[in-house]
Amino acid sequence: MRVEENFDVSRLTSFKTGGKIKKVYFPENISDFITITEQESDFKVFGNLTNTLVSAAGYDGVIIITTGMNNYSIYGTSVVAECGLKGPKLSQAAAKEGLSGLEFMVAFPGSVGGECFMNAGAHGQSISDTLVCVNCWSREKGLFKLSKDEMQFSYRTSICQKESFVILSAEFELTRASREKIEAGMKENLDFRHAKQPSLALPNCGSVFRNPEGDSAGRLLEASGAKNLSVGGVHVWENHANFIINDGAGNSTDILEIMYKMYSGVKEKFGIELKPEVRYLGGNNEKEVEICRKLKMI
Repeated sequence: MRVEENFDVSRLTSFKTGGKIKKVYFPENISDFITITEQESDFKVFGNLTNTLVSAAGYDGVIIITTGMNNYSIYGTSVVAECGLKGPKLSQAAAKEGLSGLEFMVAFPGSVGGECFMNAGAHGQSISDTLVCVNCWSREKGLFKLSKDEMQFSYRTSICQKESFVILSAEFELTRASREKIEAGMKENLDFRHAKQPSLALPNCGSVFRNPEGDSAGRLLEASGAKNLSVGGVHVWENHANFIINDGAGNSTDILEIMYKMYSGVKEKFGIELKPEVRYLGGNNEKEVEICRKLKMI
């Protein structure tokens, strides 16, 4: 199992910013993961870091990155995948077997664990539609299983967020369909992403804020003038107000400052407090910590 100390994580993050992490583990299977839990008393777990803002000041703690836990198996219409497997790879593997239900994953850069954790979805499909169960870990309970009902899914949330459960693998029950129909659904998702979201070649973390109930964060942000915002080396994407682009020179403080400007604009105009989708890893920069508290990110 690979272990790194004082690891510069910036090249792994979607925002292409971040500092050095005191210690990083890269487990390749559940056995590796359990070994880490026996050695370390405090750590945070991440997948592909696609929705994580890592402070340029670094993090003086231990993290686990699960991208090496990426095996999957398909038995009939049942699919079992480890948490670090990238969603697009699983979506494509299911399509080759004529299995429908994961077409939406093809447009998301995240991992299976992260997508279950947040109940990801698009175009009428979501994780909660096809999930059977997940295998989890927590410090209090050790290894355990949660059924779909026990996951308590709602919009972009699950019980794992409330209880800090770590998802290690997931099982899905899919339905058979023609390759043509499945591939058409995948193309629809990819076309929508290309038309409505910035290319992954532009450093960004996807949607910055969750949609409030009955409304769109993008609409609220645009109506409050967010598209005109820029701070340091980052700006709000000109084609959709719920995305922040790092122009290459931006850092974590710039990103948090522009997030707070976006949040404040909507709160002032509409009285709505948007909830960030972005996770924060840091703590050494007092200004960043202060902004994160205001945004309820920590």
